[in-house]
Amino acid sequence: MFQKVLATFGSGGAKIDARLLDRTASPGRPLHGEVLLAGGEVDQEIKGLAVTLLARVQVPGTDKTEDLPFGSQHLVGAETIRAGQQVRLPFEVPLPWETPVTSVYAKPLTGMAVGVRAELDLAAAVSDPFDADAVAIEPLPAQKRVLDALSRIGFTFREAILEQGRINGAQQQLPFFQEIRFTPSPRFASVFSQLAVTFLASSSRTDVVLEVTKNVRVSKTGGFGGRGQDFLGMFTMKPDVNWEKQLDDWLDQVARPRGIFD
Repeated sequence: MFQKVLATFGSGGAKIDARLLDRTASPGRPLHGEVLLAGGEVDQEIKGLAVTLLARVQVPGTDKTEDLPFGSQHLVGAETIRAGQQVRLPFEVPLPWETPVTSVYAKPLTGMAVGVRAELDLAAAVSDPFDADAVAIEPLPAQKRVLDALSRIGFTFREAILEQGRINGAQQQLPFFQEIRFTPSPRFASVFSQLAVTFLASSSRTDVVLEVTKNVRVSKTGGFGGRGQDFLGMFTMKPDVNWEKQLDDWLDQVARPRGIFD
């Protein structure tokens, strides 16, 4: 009886170990892996076993982050796991088209924390979560074209963040969005402090949202400098578009002075 009590609190109880079978994945594609469920020292009743996609998201207006689920797959319902029993459970979790990019050409993006977590729900006990395993999400070919174009016109990657919320005027499914931030090229360094790219993809289209922070020469309250002024541009990916020219033309247009405060 004492062993059963300890198993209820996780001592000598059932354990799980999840591992990914795909070295890399892409938005809109399935992610494959497996969970090893190992029985403990006594038979145990489990209420369920699932794998969940998680993303570490910045809460707007604060320095806090929150791990938000954005996809899951149920593997096992109410079952009995026998003492010493081992069960291997494959899984295939569909990645949403808006899944954040965490790696480009096998190089991790600084600031990204996206992963898969296996969760074992034990009867007569609290749910037993396990640490998430990081997932390498490579951009789609259309997304790579934009990132490559930015690199070719002289912009350098700075960081990436996930922010909770929605972009006004954009078709967005997830409750958060990714910003891939760049330091401006020497040509635009005196005009912009940074550029951020957000990809909003679906099965039929990929939208690109660009946000630049423009340096303000004179603030409206007097004096020089300030936090800068943000400008948004939205584009839908089309075949055979020269993205170097598209980006350069849009940046050149935004960079032009528009008044005494710009």
